[in-house]
Amino acid sequence: MDNKFHFFHFLHFFLLLSSSCFSLVAFSGIPFNENKNYEGSSDLVNLEYHMGPVLSSPIKLYVIWYGNWNPSHQATIRDFLNSFQSSSYAPHPSVADWWRTVRLYTDQTGQNISTISLSGEFFDFKYSQGKYLSRLSMQYVIKNAVRSYRESIPLNYKNGVYLVLTSYDVQVQEFCRAVCGFHYFTFPSILGVTVPYAWVGYSGKQCPGFCAYPFAWPKNSGKPPPNTRNGGNNLMGAPNGDPGIDGMISVIAHELAEVSSNPLVNAWYAGDNPISPTEIADLCLGVYGTGAGGGYVGQVYKDFRGNGFNLHGVKGRKFLVQWVWNPLRRRCFGPNAMD
Repeated sequence: MDNKFHFFHFLHFFLLLSSSCFSLVAFSGIPFNENKNYEGSSDLVNLEYHMGPVLSSPIKLYVIWYGNWNPSHQATIRDFLNSFQSSSYAPHPSVADWWRTVRLYTDQTGQNISTISLSGEFFDFKYSQGKYLSRLSMQYVIKNAVRSYRESIPLNYKNGVYLVLTSYDVQVQEFCRAVCGFHYFTFPSILGVTVPYAWVGYSGKQCPGFCAYPFAWPKNSGKPPPNTRNGGNNLMGAPNGDPGIDGMISVIAHELAEVSSNPLVNAWYAGDNPISPTEIADLCLGVYGTGAGGGYVGQVYKDFRGNGFNLHGVKGRKFLVQWVWNPLRRRCFGPNAMD
């Protein structure tokens, strides 16, 4: 894919990747500028297991808030991350239901991907590595967090995953031009151990049309549809009130699914080249409901304000999250599927 960049360093491969029961179903006809949608097209996909590990131990997720974060935005993301556990008691279709598809993937011993829980947070409001981050300096952000005197989060190399979230005023290498988020693993020379991690940036101000779709229209995609909001900028209402945060949440889900199923870039992916794999969420970009593909996000729900969503979370939250590839059905799938 054009929105990926891959690197080789010290014999390690790294993958970089480009967010109510009375609700009504909306048959969405929103174009999506992406040609790799395979909902209902299993013959086109050759997803294979390459004998590497998956995250089969209970996943401890540690969030690093980098930069100047709005507390209400943090609360939305925190509620989303707390919705992954089956004990969240959110109505169906829920975020926990969505994660069950990811858990279908196994390693060579037959162990499935495990549960995921938010286990710690660190607030790097002093911009420890500045306001421009490269892929390498991102690892020093993690190092700073785990070695802080405050010791907010541990260095957990057994079952820890680190999620770096950057605020609106932080520039990240290739952000907007190529990627909305990426995942890879740390150099032992920096942290002393290899641990998987992911990064996702807030896109509300920097590139909403690229990373906050389908809530915002890409600037280079021609004239937006006639039913767009706010003078032609917004396509679908964001269920939590901020296109940048709601779009970011789907990217977070994308990265967590792929870092769990392909943490060392040698487990689950399609394609013959491990340097340029297509992973379980890449196969379903732009697919949010039944009938998606060919430029449509599919059938999703609408809340009483007309905002689109397909998953329920804790505290009555609603989210719009892309589907992932289901290895048993051999197609993109989500718990809001109509078939």
